[in-house]
Amino acid sequence: MQQANPIKSVGTKLLLIFFVSIVAMVLVVGIFSYQISKSVIKTKVADASHETIVQATDKIDFLLENMENISVQIMSDDTIADNMTKFKDKALTQFDRLQTGQLVGNRLKSYVLSNAKIADINIIPFAADVTDTYRSTTTLKDETFKAPWFEEVKKADGKAIWLPTSKAGYVTSPNSFALGRVLRNIKSGSVEGILIVEIKVTALKDALGVVSIGEGSEIAIISADNNVIYSDKTDDIESKYAIDVAANVASTGNDSANFDATKNGEHFLTVYDPIQKSGWLIAGAVPVGELVKDAKKISNLMYVMVFVSMLLAVLVGYMAIRMIARPLVAVRNLMMEGARGNLTVRTKDTGRQDEIGQLSASFNQMMEQITNLVSQTTVSAQEVLDTAAELSDASKKTAQSAKEIAVATEEIAGGASSLAVEAERGSDLTGSITQKVNHVVEANAQMEAAAAEVQLASRKGTAYMSELITKTGTTEEMTRSMVEKVEKLQESTSSIRKILDMLNNITKQTNILSLNATIEAARAGAAGKGFMVVADEIRKLADQSKQSIDVVAQITDRIQTEMQETVAVLSKAYPIFQEQIVSVKDADEIFKQVQSQMDGFADQLKEVTDSVQQLRDSQAVLSDAMSNVSAVAQQSSATSEEVASLSSEQLSISGGLVRLSEKLEDLSNSLKESLSKFSI
Repeated sequence: MQQANPIKSVGTKLLLIFFVSIVAMVLVVGIFSYQISKSVIKTKVADASHETIVQATDKIDFLLENMENISVQIMSDDTIADNMTKFKDKALTQFDRLQTGQLVGNRLKSYVLSNAKIADINIIPFAADVTDTYRSTTTLKDETFKAPWFEEVKKADGKAIWLPTSKAGYVTSPNSFALGRVLRNIKSGSVEGILIVEIKVTALKDALGVVSIGEGSEIAIISADNNVIYSDKTDDIESKYAIDVAANVASTGNDSANFDATKNGEHFLTVYDPIQKSGWLIAGAVPVGELVKDAKKISNLMYVMVFVSMLLAVLVGYMAIRMIARPLVAVRNLMMEGARGNLTVRTKDTGRQDEIGQLSASFNQMMEQITNLVSQTTVSAQEVLDTAAELSDASKKTAQSAKEIAVATEEIAGGASSLAVEAERGSDLTGSITQKVNHVVEANAQMEAAAAEVQLASRKGTAYMSELITKTGTTEEMTRSMVEKVEKLQESTSSIRKILDMLNNITKQTNILSLNATIEAARAGAAGKGFMVVADEIRKLADQSKQSIDVVAQITDRIQTEMQETVAVLSKAYPIFQEQIVSVKDADEIFKQVQSQMDGFADQLKEVTDSVQQLRDSQAVLSDAMSNVSAVAQQSSATSEEVASLSSEQLSISGGLVRLSEKLEDLSNSLKESLSKFSI
């Protein structure tokens, strides 16, 4: 038997279909779950980090506003204004001028002592050649008057200008940032110089407090040109910030946003918000890897599930091969044996009640019917062959007798006694031929009955196969209906998913509202403590709602995934039912061919019956002729010519009988040769 290619077998195709579909589905779902989780975590952390940065910005704005208020108090201080006016009086002695300057300096020192965040306050003259100043200690460097910030403050003409942190300081205090503005005397309206309020850089740290947007994060205050004003790393001050936040602001036009950036080859999520008073930016950067490290669990779980799905696919494929492919292969092999003429093959009784079991039972019934048919036909063919041999012998004898009758006819003239003897001998031979012909008629009737039984069995087999085709089509319709119902159920779960998304958005808005309420309560101080408790409870309730929604979403996703797998399995089983219908239709064609061949055999058998009937009629004529010969034996002389004519006719009939006998013998041999191909 020629072995089929294993790769093209139904079992291998089923195994590959199950393996590829299950593994691909699990892998795609896992990758999408990981990417979605990563995106959700990143988005939520970005939102929370932005809120944290906004709160920190408010604190820095509050600090800078206090410093500007102090500068305004200095400008509106009557003591300072009066002494600055008096300092310019030309009538004052040098000693009085010195005391007046000390009074202004002491008044400025009092502001420094009253606020621990301030490092020093100085009034700088507009030009380096002005010798009369209110300073009595440190001498200003010429570089101070040439610094870009000095010109910037002069051009602002009284507007507060915030100067970034300087490690060297601006006047007296290193590691400080400063507020500069043109100082005008409120009494005289004259410009007295530039007021420089130097503030300790630690004030920024105290104002920010403990600000963290995630593990491994860093917070920095940067200027509009991306220079570091404050950072936990002191060495970074006055240097360019590693992440170009200013470029992102310039390209997007958003003063407050978040974006992805790369720092030292590592991916960071950067959040920033502007400080309204100074135009600076507070920027926070957190490694994305730290944010999404919990999402790695989903990735690891995906690999585990892929391995489990591979095992499951192999197991399902093996079960499909065992339950479907192997029985089909066994039935195919048996049918190929039957097609080669081996009618002894039978399927084993597996006790299965499904279509495979019914197919096996139908195959056994079909082979039983064909075996019985061939057996009966073989017996009938043997009988026809034996009868044909006897008929052939009788025909030859009849031909020989006809020849002898012809010779006897020629010798009729010799004597009536010789004619009577020959007539009696012809009468005896005619009786023998009659018996043989009757025997052939009986054998032919048995063959017709056997052929009718074979035709009936063939029609029953064809009817059984038609019924099997109908049932298989019904099964196919049920499978298709099941797929449609599962797809409708899947659409319902999609609707549930949309509702859960809406509830999740409501929970997110509730969280934001509770956070805003907490901020407002914190600003309100003691009066807002009760409102803060309510905001905390609302946040807890929102978190609990979110957890419940996540659990329901996971259950819904799992149900949807299982329904998708069910649809995939039913869709893959549908082609198998179609292949089964094709196989059953092929078997139905085989039955129809058998029925057609049996119809042809019946027609040929009918022709043999007609020929034997003609032979019987001819034998009756011969018998009558011999009787007439015996009756007119005494008149042989007068009727010799008539007897000669009858003898010629007898010879012609005998030749036809011989030909019919040979034809019947050839037909019997052909039938026997056809049946010899089957093994029973």
